[in-house]
Amino acid sequence: MKKLQNVKYGEFWTYFVLWFVMFASPMVSISARASIDSSFTFHWQAVYNIWRPIFVLFVVFLIHNFLIAPLLFRKRSISAYLAASFLLIISFQTYQCTYHPEDVPPPEFVEQMKASGSTNQGMEGSHGTVNPRPMPDDRPPRPPIDIHDIMAFTIMLLILGVNVGVKYFFYSIEKTRKLEELEKESLEQRLEYLKYQINPHFFMNTLNNIHALVDIDPENAKNSILELSKLMRYLLYESNKHIVPLAREVEFLQNYVELMRMRYPEKVAINLNIPSSIPDQQVPPLIFISFAENAFKHGVSYKQESKIDIAITVSDEEVAFSCANNKVTASDAPEKGGIGIENTLKRLDIIYGKNYSLNITDTEEDYRVNLSVPFLKEASNIENKSK
Repeated sequence: MKKLQNVKYGEFWTYFVLWFVMFASPMVSISARASIDSSFTFHWQAVYNIWRPIFVLFVVFLIHNFLIAPLLFRKRSISAYLAASFLLIISFQTYQCTYHPEDVPPPEFVEQMKASGSTNQGMEGSHGTVNPRPMPDDRPPRPPIDIHDIMAFTIMLLILGVNVGVKYFFYSIEKTRKLEELEKESLEQRLEYLKYQINPHFFMNTLNNIHALVDIDPENAKNSILELSKLMRYLLYESNKHIVPLAREVEFLQNYVELMRMRYPEKVAINLNIPSSIPDQQVPPLIFISFAENAFKHGVSYKQESKIDIAITVSDEEVAFSCANNKVTASDAPEKGGIGIENTLKRLDIIYGKNYSLNITDTEEDYRVNLSVPFLKEASNIENKSK
């Protein structure tokens, strides 16, 4: 929203600068002449005479900018815009052709011209006295349209054209930023949806693990409930954030592996390698757990020895996760596949774009996953993800 307000302010200040220059130009011009010519002094009446037609053009601009232009850019009605613009142009030109200021200069300006020694025709007589220019009744009939009317009409069209161009420029920026905001909001909603799909999926699998322990080892089943409470605490209070400390994500992975050790104390060789010191860095929540779940779901056999190796290594810029499990036959696999990894891959694409590395090796003997993700330094990396 702040960016959209900046667009509106940008349009306002563009118009402000343009009209400030137009209204300030007569003062600057007359002041410059007065500074160069010592016999010429600055006079406000001369400025007012120039400001008067500029003010009329300013009124035309206001009508077009606030009443007519929105028909084109907001309501998308070209016919209504053209009709309203035509009426505005006709009204301006009618005013311009019917209203003509007096040609007699104001008395103050006449005195100034006399003092400056001007010899323009109609301004100074043979004895140095000022003669007024011919009054309207004495001069030839004025043509319906003269060069001044044509110039005013041309300037008015230029002003309307500049108004349309500037408004279109800022309208395009505003529209682009609105689309970016909507896209970002859509990505964030999709990311939350995928993340919360993982939670019940993970919870269901963990409950199945505890259920399997109830008949085999009731005491371990009790301990597994305590481990589950730790996992659920993380899911409830940490996973709803955009980023979490790497140490908390690693601790969550450790608790899950300990829960799996209770379920498979003898049948599965579980190796978990974690650095003794975890850096104070940030990562997305639940980014590793789906791959670990997949290893236990599809790499454990009740008929043969199974092995699962999980390791985490860290560097200055990224964290690397690796997971490997031996392959078992379909009849030996205790559980079928789910949506956890698929959702994790979608989350990785949304959060990092192309700025992450994932290699999956699937052979007849084993299944290996190697994932490297850079640390996150902001609350959300969606807006600045790699294209």
